[in-house]
Amino acid sequence: MDSIMSARRILMTADGLRLAISRMAHEIAERDAGAERLLIVGVQAGGIHLAARLAQELQQWRGQPLIAGQLDVSMHRDDLSQRPAPAIRPTNLPGDVQGATVVLVDDVLFSGRTVRAALDALHDFGRPERVRLAVLVDRLGHRQVPIQADYVARKVESLPGQRVEVMWSEDGSEDGVFLNQP
Repeated sequence: MDSIMSARRILMTADGLRLAISRMAHEIAERDAGAERLLIVGVQAGGIHLAARLAQELQQWRGQPLIAGQLDVSMHRDDLSQRPAPAIRPTNLPGDVQGATVVLVDDVLFSGRTVRAALDALHDFGRPERVRLAVLVDRLGHRQVPIQADYVARKVESLPGQRVEVMWSEDGSEDGVFLNQP
């Protein structure tokens, strides 16, 4: 058990995660204050919890209801032939994408390929006025496509074999972000 624990580095505690989400929501509210229609869309599966928490915080900043949506990107990935059949998850957008400001939300930005797939999937539903990207963790130095996040809670230098694990609990008390060693 000790070797498992020592191979795991804490990147964010529950308190740190709450603070980071609040800060990201404030940045989104400030930057997109003039957006007539703001859609928060979590990329299945890693981004849906963060998207829900961001929407909840943004409701307070904007003073109006805001529901987070979900976007499945599995059929838009460029590695379909290299993986087993993908698990299809629901797509549930919180409104019409056409002409909206969409904040795509994911937990970890690594190669950029999931975000590229998310952009393709999103455009199946219409043409947004603009798309922004919010991520909890940006793993620097591993990009394979030219993607950069607009809102980032934490930037981390990591090795390719390492893995970022994001833990969410219902009440937020056991949330955390960890870097696991290979």
